[in-house]
Amino acid sequence: MNKQFRKLNYLWILAFLLLLNSCTSIDAYFGGKKKSLNQKEADFYIPTGTDIEELKNLLVLNKIIDDADAFQAVLDYKEFENKKVGAGKYNIAPNTEYKTLINGFTLNSLGNGNQEVEVEVTFNNCLHIRDIAGKVSTQIEIDSATFINYILSDSILNKFGFNEATIGALFLPNTYRFYWDTDHVQFVEKMASEFKKFWTPDRLAKLKQVGLSSQSDAVTLASIVFKEQDKYPEEWKTIAGLYLNRIRKGWKLQSDPTFKFCWGDELKGVERLTYEHRDRDCPYNTYIYAGLPPGPIFIPPADVVDAVLNAENNDYMYMCAKPKGDGLHNFAKSLAQHNRNAAEFQQWIRNRK
Repeated sequence: MNKQFRKLNYLWILAFLLLLNSCTSIDAYFGGKKKSLNQKEADFYIPTGTDIEELKNLLVLNKIIDDADAFQAVLDYKEFENKKVGAGKYNIAPNTEYKTLINGFTLNSLGNGNQEVEVEVTFNNCLHIRDIAGKVSTQIEIDSATFINYILSDSILNKFGFNEATIGALFLPNTYRFYWDTDHVQFVEKMASEFKKFWTPDRLAKLKQVGLSSQSDAVTLASIVFKEQDKYPEEWKTIAGLYLNRIRKGWKLQSDPTFKFCWGDELKGVERLTYEHRDRDCPYNTYIYAGLPPGPIFIPPADVVDAVLNAENNDYMYMCAKPKGDGLHNFAKSLAQHNRNAAEFQQWIRNRK
């Protein structure tokens, strides 16, 4: 009797467990068939370190799902754990089934979510590394302060062969593709890879031909060329040739953008620059110090660097803005000619007033 009772009891327990498992499977089945709320493709971001509870909350908050319990049932059925959540950006198609959402968010062997998408990262018109950090941090998950501290650390500067003044030369303004959850280490490694890709043997040979000793020297000169002329690329090679002539002769470059750089934001809105502005003593002021400044005064486009490497072979030593204020320049080989060009420009200024 006891034996039969134990057997019957076992069968009841087994039946209950089967029923319970069947209910769980049913919940997961119907949960998996449920669809997202969005009627248009929706961008969805999962921050690094997000766990399952946070993921469900984000999906509800962003109006991707409306049934967290059904979503959880599918997660349980798939034995989905916190460590499987793939951080990044996702494009959620309209009316996506819950099971498909979960499959897409699942971390794969490459360290990405199965359906994670890349984003475009663009940085240009940057004065220095902090500008780059500010722009990039709005486009990927990177923290700007962490990035700055990392890139300016002695170990990283030494690793890539730069110093705090020249490190901007590592970054070539352009549009790049990254995963949204890229961190500061991965970002710098990518930029270093692009730097090496740009500096081909041909470009390194041209660097020597024009008489510059390093890539950062070329970028520094390119930054001056660009700040002198940011409207008409056809003048870049001419201006580069002029400044290379001055460097070879040991002359001071006497470039206005370099002394402006010394003032930082203090000259914003100032229309008329005086000798007092020009006489500020700082290492970047090429009216005071001969040769190139310590580093770039701007992060120039790669095309300007190429203009420096392919500089025009000319005899110009001076340049002056043309009358009419169209942004073009008159170039001169002699001081006498330059003085005449400058007088014409000053007369145009007086007449304009």
